[in-house]
Amino acid sequence: MKNILVLGGAGYVGASVCEKLVRQGYKVTVPTRRLVNARHLQHLPTVTLVEMDVHEELALARIVAGHDGVINLIAILHGSPEAFDKVHVALPQKLVKACKVHGVRQLVHISALGVNGAKPGSGPSAYLRSKERGEAVLLQAVAGSDLELTMLRPSIIFGARDKFLNLFAKLQSVFPVMHLAGSGARFQPVWVDDVATAVVRSLEQGLGWSPGGPPARILEACGPEVFTLKDLVQLSAQLSGVSQGRGRPVIALPDWMGRLQARLMELAPGEPLMSRDNLDSMKVDNVATGQVAGLEALGIRPAALRPIAAEYLRRV
Repeated sequence: MKNILVLGGAGYVGASVCEKLVRQGYKVTVPTRRLVNARHLQHLPTVTLVEMDVHEELALARIVAGHDGVINLIAILHGSPEAFDKVHVALPQKLVKACKVHGVRQLVHISALGVNGAKPGSGPSAYLRSKERGEAVLLQAVAGSDLELTMLRPSIIFGARDKFLNLFAKLQSVFPVMHLAGSGARFQPVWVDDVATAVVRSLEQGLGWSPGGPPARILEACGPEVFTLKDLVQLSAQLSGVSQGRGRPVIALPDWMGRLQARLMELAPGEPLMSRDNLDSMKVDNVATGQVAGLEALGIRPAALRPIAAEYLRRV
């Protein structure tokens, strides 16, 4: 039985990854800042929860030791440039160093669709620039080593516990009209189960490393359909039965008004629904480029959004 360390295992995608790993016979270690945040994983028989701060380099190195593979799912959507760099650049840098020191053979890292791998740090938002630098750090570190790296670039991830379609459906159950910034931004949503399957298969297949071979495999994790943000907002209301399935009117905001709206959301308590940095990220289409392989390379036929979303949105 292989030992796998899952950073971010208590999160939305992480829970699905852990469930699949357990079903495949893996022993799984999940570090978490607070054990209460991972209580939903306690029923999984081969999962061990460890309370710790993964950003503390010595503690991270200690927990990496003894594992055959590591999965990094930790990411943030909102924050300062410093916060993005801490999570998306410094953490991968510490992680890959620990993997090489302790002889870990496989690392699977979740990046993001929309990054420019050819020009790290050139993206239109702090989020994308940090994701690009994180990829560059990993690629540089694994070059010439025997550590196999797979980087997955997903579009928006939908599923029963998502904070995207569910949120827009709930908002439209309250508000009669949706004023929407970035309404024309394009996305290629991917099912959380497909992403989790891709993570596990990346571990199982590996790269077949050989001296002089490719240092990494990069895959775009996308569903079969492209939607605008406006399409997705309307669809969330229709599938959840808002206004008897007709949904609410969606009014597209001009850029200046959208940025003002996002600024006001940033000032509200808690995690904002939309930030100015999110709007900057949406300047790049969040769809497959076709320049690297997709989920089909792992034998996965991506699921369509509508039938799956209809099943869970009807309960909203």
